Amino acid sequence: MQLSMHTDNISDWTHDHAFNAGSPAAERGTRLVMWITAATMGIEIVAGWWFNSMALLADGWHMSSHAVAIGLSAFAYAAARRYASDPRFAFGTWKIEVLGGFASAIFLLGVAALMVFGSVERLFAPQSIHYREAIVVAVLGLVVNIVCATILGRAHDHHDHGHDHHHHDEHNHGHHHDLNLQSAYLHVIADAATSVLAIVALIGGWIYGWSWLDPVMGIVGAILVATWARKLITETGKVLLDREMDHPVVAEIRAAVETGPNKDQGDTRITDLHVWRVGKDAYACAISVLTHDAALSPNRVRERLSIHAEIVHATIEIQLCPYALDSSAAAPG
Repeated sequence: MQLSMHTDNISDWTHDHAFNAGSPAAERGTRLVMWITAATMGIEIVAGWWFNSMALLADGWHMSSHAVAIGLSAFAYAAARRYASDPRFAFGTWKIEVLGGFASAIFLLGVAALMVFGSVERLFAPQSIHYREAIVVAVLGLVVNIVCATILGRAHDHHDHGHDHHHHDEHNHGHHHDLNLQSAYLHVIADAATSVLAIVALIGGWIYGWSWLDPVMGIVGAILVATWARKLITETGKVLLDREMDHPVVAEIRAAVETGPNKDQGDTRITDLHVWRVGKDAYACAISVLTHDAALSPNRVRERLSIHAEIVHATIEIQLCPYALDSSAAAPG
């Protein structure tokens, strides 16, 4: 039988796949921080070359890695916005932002490795330190990073405020972090932390002659930076690999679908379930349902799922079984 329909109304049966609205505030903030970091980097490198200061040159090149990584985060926002309507992206472009956060975290690990290398080298081959000049450089870097952290913090607050209208019921698990913005923020905080440690070490070396304190603080800072980077790599990696089947929303989908008037007799069972994230607070799922309820339809299953606002896309297959179901019919999805 051929199904006839008015093509003018086909849009009533379709929807777009842009599940994440993006964050103009985060994009603007990240771009601004990138330019501030790049400008500070340029000033320090030029000043270091002009005044023949290794401290200035070292800090300038150190900031270059942060400028590149933060620039990568800004690029990810722009790319996600530019291709938001591109049909080649099956579930939207939000994961471009996550990919930017992942790559930025790898840069952060590289920074930590360079910090360890430089610190160990100085432990075994101490160099004379121009303490006053180095303290001025460290304080300048700290001030710049405080300004940048404030900019990104406000962008994060504005982003969350702008999404307050999004409905979340009692089953929702709260906001997920904007992983791309978090990566840029971590670069700024990591640089600020290393500046604080450097100031402490330089003052100790200047006043007490503890020249060993500078490389030791460098190693401490590297461990701190690597720890933050590892956490961010884990969070972004889970999203990129769709490794979210241990998320509480999976159990809630099962509880919502496997209901019915004869639940104790095995009214409905999920035989296959796949859940993955398609936005900061949005999930998609593909479900195969085995039931002996002939009245059960995909629309009824969607009604059961509608109590969870974070489930924004569901593909549902119904398999009718004439016999009562038992718990053995359910396969782990």
